[in-house]
Amino acid sequence: MLDVEALTKTYDGHGRRIEALAGITLHVRAGEFVCVVGPSGCGKTTLLRCLGGLLPPTTGTVSVAGTEVTGPPDGLAIVFQEYGRSLMPWLRVADNVELPLRAKRLPRPQRRQLVADALAAVGLADAGRAYPWQLSGGMQQRVAIARAIAFEPRVLLMDEPFAAVDAQTRADLEDLVREVWRTTGVTLLFVTHDIDEAVYLSERVVILSSSPTHVLEELPIPLPPARDQLTTRADPLFVELRSHVYARIQRAASPTAPS
Repeated sequence: MLDVEALTKTYDGHGRRIEALAGITLHVRAGEFVCVVGPSGCGKTTLLRCLGGLLPPTTGTVSVAGTEVTGPPDGLAIVFQEYGRSLMPWLRVADNVELPLRAKRLPRPQRRQLVADALAAVGLADAGRAYPWQLSGGMQQRVAIARAIAFEPRVLLMDEPFAAVDAQTRADLEDLVREVWRTTGVTLLFVTHDIDEAVYLSERVVILSSSPTHVLEELPIPLPPARDQLTTRADPLFVELRSHVYARIQRAASPTAPS
């Protein structure tokens, strides 16, 4: 569903050339949940923006369902970390969720049904008439997720979407995203700096190197499909997997650290 071949991204300016991404190759199967982690500043967000058609690669290609990405592709949605900036404060919650559906020129009854279903899926069935600024941060991020799933994307990209919420809200949103992925079958690529979150959520963790960035390892996560915050995180396999990812990232961030 999502294919990245030898992707590079270089920035030129002020007499400097910065190679942010150095030949990334990555393949995500239809319906797979993949998390991307790496050292701070390694270019995770740059990678996601290239995947979403928001930044042109310097070399290499990105394809969605076999079609090369040259701009924001049909059938792809993105949920950003800065949910407050992605919601229109002058529009009610339901209108925010409906906004991309208007661009698809769907009939009004179909749009309303998709909005109602999406808000119900994220636990906000009664919030449609509220304004975003009347909601907590966690509820605003649920609105952003509802807008993405109402669009019925084939591919959903998420860029550190829970970084700005408290720990309890983060745990609730993690379980929400797992449930959305399970029920919709969407192909999901989730960028995060949180190692525990990556292991808890995904079926596979892609570990990136420090800049210039390449793929260090693709680690399968053979945890049971049914996961919960207490049992899963106490599982010895979870502890082993997160320790492995942590060690790889530490070595990537400090190449002189012992193996």
